[in-house]
Amino acid sequence: MTAEVVATGIRFPEGPVWCPDPAGGPGTLVCTSVADGALERVHLGTGRVERVATVGGGANGAAPALDGGFLVTQNGGIDFASTRLFPDDPPLYQPITPGIQRVTPDGVVTYVSDRGFLAPNDLVVGSDGTVWFTDPPHFPPPAEPLGRVHTMRPDGETQVVAGGFSYCNGIALEPDGTPVIVEAQGLLRLGAGGARAWIIEHLPGGAGDGFCVDVDGRFYVANTAAHGVRVVDPDGSEIDFLAIEGTGVTTNCCFGGADGRTLFATDGLPGQVLAWEGMPTAGLPLQPWPGP
Repeated sequence: MTAEVVATGIRFPEGPVWCPDPAGGPGTLVCTSVADGALERVHLGTGRVERVATVGGGANGAAPALDGGFLVTQNGGIDFASTRLFPDDPPLYQPITPGIQRVTPDGVVTYVSDRGFLAPNDLVVGSDGTVWFTDPPHFPPPAEPLGRVHTMRPDGETQVVAGGFSYCNGIALEPDGTPVIVEAQGLLRLGAGGARAWIIEHLPGGAGDGFCVDVDGRFYVANTAAHGVRVVDPDGSEIDFLAIEGTGVTTNCCFGGADGRTLFATDGLPGQVLAWEGMPTAGLPLQPWPGP
């Protein structure tokens, strides 16, 4: 399958969320711009990109809210000048408090929780409204494993449910609600009472970033350096690799479209959004955050 480029010009996009059109149109895709600390909306019919909100720092993951707004994992900001990813026009480094931000439908930005975090990275909402999110240290990670996974209740109260991770990155829920994270080079399933088990310890092609899940429980992992999306069965076996032409850094993916069978991916570099239509299996629908 060949990916279609549906939008360009977003500086280091991440955290894609498909938003249906009530009128039955192609819908839109909202994603973060990590480099510009913003939420951007891609109009899928035209490729037009418009700013939803400026959240500052380093906007990372995003999740839909029931009121039509979004939750954002705010990593606090990345000094892109030191990474040399944007040699001609490095984004301005303006660090802010790491935490979980709420963006209302009209673009107002507030914190839901902002105390005691490292660099929140990705998030997903459970069927009961609980938000699960990863909280790794800033990249590159230190030798000591400091990464944590938190939960947040609808009233904003958070707690650490697992810790001691080298670099916990993407997070998603399996069809039965079991949380899975990208940790170091693999996919790790988190169980009750702190139990954890590798689904696959070393992904082919290098580490993953964000990922999503289909209705049959398969994982679609943004394989950063390999430049594409790797499909992994629940038992850890590799099923497919959806390559993206050229060079780049693939950061995350989500399902969308009227039938749930379009796979969207964000390409941090060169800064584009891509789509594969007609996937064989529909994506697992995302639960919206119910709010306080």
